[in-house]
Amino acid sequence: MARSRKKLGEILVAQGVITPEQVEQALNKSKEDGTRIGEALKALGFADAKQVLKALAAQHGIKYVDLTNEKIAALIDKSAIDESVMKKHLVLSLGKSGGKMRVALHDPMDLEVLDNLRFRLNTDIEPLLATKEQLRDIIQGSEAGDSPAGMPKESLVTDSIDRTIDRSVDRSMDRSIDVSSEDSPVVKLVDRILEEAVNMRTSDIHVEPMHDRVRLRYRIDGVCIERDNLPKRMQNSVLSRLKLMAAMNIAEKRVPQDGRIKIHVDEVPIDFRVSACPAYHGESVVLRILRPDAVRIGLENLGFEKENLDVFNRIIRRPNGIFLVTGPTGSGKTTTLYSALDVLNRPDRKIITAEDPVEYNFEGINQCQVRDDIGLTFPAILRSMLRQAPNIILVGEIRDREVGEIAIQAALTGHLVFSTLHTNDAPSAMTRLIDMGIKPFLVASSIQAVMAQRLIRVLHKSKALAEESDLDPKYLNLIGLKMEDALGKVYKPVPTDEAPNGFKGRKAIFEMMLMNSDIRELTFRKAQATDIRRAAVAAGMSQLVEDGRRKVLNGVTTPEEIARVSQFETGAH
Repeated sequence: MARSRKKLGEILVAQGVITPEQVEQALNKSKEDGTRIGEALKALGFADAKQVLKALAAQHGIKYVDLTNEKIAALIDKSAIDESVMKKHLVLSLGKSGGKMRVALHDPMDLEVLDNLRFRLNTDIEPLLATKEQLRDIIQGSEAGDSPAGMPKESLVTDSIDRTIDRSVDRSMDRSIDVSSEDSPVVKLVDRILEEAVNMRTSDIHVEPMHDRVRLRYRIDGVCIERDNLPKRMQNSVLSRLKLMAAMNIAEKRVPQDGRIKIHVDEVPIDFRVSACPAYHGESVVLRILRPDAVRIGLENLGFEKENLDVFNRIIRRPNGIFLVTGPTGSGKTTTLYSALDVLNRPDRKIITAEDPVEYNFEGINQCQVRDDIGLTFPAILRSMLRQAPNIILVGEIRDREVGEIAIQAALTGHLVFSTLHTNDAPSAMTRLIDMGIKPFLVASSIQAVMAQRLIRVLHKSKALAEESDLDPKYLNLIGLKMEDALGKVYKPVPTDEAPNGFKGRKAIFEMMLMNSDIRELTFRKAQATDIRRAAVAAGMSQLVEDGRRKVLNGVTTPEEIARVSQFETGAH
């Protein structure tokens, strides 16, 4: 027979917090008010919130945590649980331990919340108890400007800017707010956003109108982090300033627009590629930050293991054929191809590119910008290219059959062609091109190699060797590592002032598929991507997850990071 749980009043009496007489008074009050005994004890002043919660923790066999303790506070991860769930249920993540998410909550009997979190996070939960007041202070503190790790705590909106906007705002067209004068508060605010984002190694700035505010987020090392919430009344003036700087039509808010901003930050010229898209609460604006040195980091620093780097160097020096780089948006494909062009850019070679848009300007390379509005399309540029007698051609992306066939024709007539394709892995590139309508024999004969890649966050030098309690068996299994093989070799992130989340910078993981007679035959016969993958692996292709596993064992990153970016790959085993 199951042992009955000790009553809360009995525990508090045993702890010497209250007397049996006070328990009786509290029970009577709880019956009158329809509340729990713990609430009654606090209302009568017999026990405080912390004493009641410690007793509840003992009653339910779970731990009590004091969120004001520095060591506990350092574990708080506000990005692990959706913001709306945090606010609604007053729950906070304290990181993972032993494969379980530690969650602080104030009500151990709210099983529905725990079940909801297990479902949402797809992980086991270890409940911890904290006072409602501490949870509310921390969660509401994040709304009031308490920033995620690495973000400045102060708001970008100073009192002077706020007062000026409040006095002069015209909610209809913002005509009374000057968005062109350098002395304008809005101009200073936008300049500060751009400069701060550049200095924080941000890749994208997201300005997102909400129903009651304008959310400002920075994407750093591939992860979006909320920087600030601008007052809703600033929306029109901030967006108008950004659109004016990007040479967009300020009055047009119904259709998407693209533009560019060029400014100097610490005497370094920085380009921003700006995209404005109409959304429900106003135009969403995203600024991609293009640093001049971003694509000149060198092939060695991209993340290639020596074997893959040697193969890559041989491929890019071939006289003809097509070399494809595949992966989703933001996986570093452009950086990889530009790094290759930087190596090949010599006076004895003519290089022409067709791009949409031209992101980085290279001395010595002929770069053509696609402009569909005047008929300067990818096919038109490619046909013109072939009359320019180039050695090397870069096609920004093979999007359809026409572009693919012209690129293949260029490869078959003695040109080396670089391009990108949106597929999950290298073998899928073959089936994708055939699905576009390109004849299988053309694909089989022209493609020299396909490389898939993903970007992973790199551990900061403050990293420490992970102990068994730090390693989640689920993630080790996903990347094909056993616990005994991981111990002593796998590292964990250690937060510092320079790297608040323990990561700094990114590198790529790769899988390189070289064409051979077996793969060409399978392509010609329109074989499935799984069959092509099997032949490529048999020929020595290292898969994405395998390259990632090497980087984990070399202390470059963590198992969780590899599993996050190569999840699709693990399902193929």
